[in-house]
Amino acid sequence: MVNRNRRNFKKTIAYYISDYGYGHAARSVAIIRELLEKEPFLYIIICHTFAIPFLKNSLPFKQVSIREVSTDIGYFLKKQSLEPDKAKLKESFDIFFKDWKSKMEKEEDFLISNKVDIVISDISPLPFEAATKAGIPSIGISNFTWYSAYELLLDKERLERLKQAYERMTSFFLLAGNNERNWLGDKRDFSFFSRKIEDEKVEEILDKVNPSRKKTVIFFGLGMKINHINVSSLPIWDSKDCVFIVSSNVRMEGDNVFSIPADETESQHYIAASDLVITKAGWGTVSEAVIYDVPLLLLNRDGMKEDQNTIAFVLKHALGEVMEWEEFLDFRYERGKRERKTSNGFRNQVDVIVDELLLFLF
Repeated sequence: MVNRNRRNFKKTIAYYISDYGYGHAARSVAIIRELLEKEPFLYIIICHTFAIPFLKNSLPFKQVSIREVSTDIGYFLKKQSLEPDKAKLKESFDIFFKDWKSKMEKEEDFLISNKVDIVISDISPLPFEAATKAGIPSIGISNFTWYSAYELLLDKERLERLKQAYERMTSFFLLAGNNERNWLGDKRDFSFFSRKIEDEKVEEILDKVNPSRKKTVIFFGLGMKINHINVSSLPIWDSKDCVFIVSSNVRMEGDNVFSIPADETESQHYIAASDLVITKAGWGTVSEAVIYDVPLLLLNRDGMKEDQNTIAFVLKHALGEVMEWEEFLDFRYERGKRERKTSNGFRNQVDVIVDELLLFLF
């Protein structure tokens, strides 16, 4: 429900968040928190469906409301695999774009009737055309567009529909690892950003999972949209002198395995508490690991152009290593506890990004 009693607010933002997984939602939380810290009299309407409980718990502010609307379709994976299901993607794409004209009319009416001053999208194609017709500036924030992400998965005709949507962006805030150089118009480059941490929370986690501080803490997460892979038989769990932190959707139990509670909203603390992060190349998890100086072991997925760009960036800057999923099926960690690096040179740029966003508002 959109709160219409907004007389005390200076500006209204419509913030569209991708419905694929929690990564886009988590990094949007970082931006929204920083926006409200710097400008408490903003009003933000989040447009999204998948992670609504997470967003409500992460942003319990009177300045934030949530409008439930499907924003995109994401990826579909083959059973027991990290590889994309092209047939399922095409089917879902056609359903999403079937009534595109009426969707645009609905979004334009929403933007006008709610007196929205600016649209931000990470990185749904839904609002850009409607914002243009309504005369409202729009900003994309991402390391990719779904146009580029689907280049190896969809035909040219379907891709063209996405391209036309993204070409309406007023400005594109490009994040680390992007390969989005084909877009015209205003483009601005940024590095990594994430939700902030509290050192006390990190120490509390270590007191629970590694009280002696002598074991290697490994974060193992495949993303909340990947819950169809049976990982219980993997040799990784038998790695000597290791303890594991796993996301709540990873079905694994053991004396050396600690699951993040399903209702935990601040998973960045668990990444910051780790000595190694093993994950697919999702930008949000990679960003949190890089910012908090945790080495990465990335699991490669063929056909995922977004992943390949992130992997190339990680390798270029010596932020981690890459392993094929088939190789990982036999992997044990045997390198001993690592000394944490002082800094890899990357800092959290959430404040820099928000300062740029505010220039469009004031």
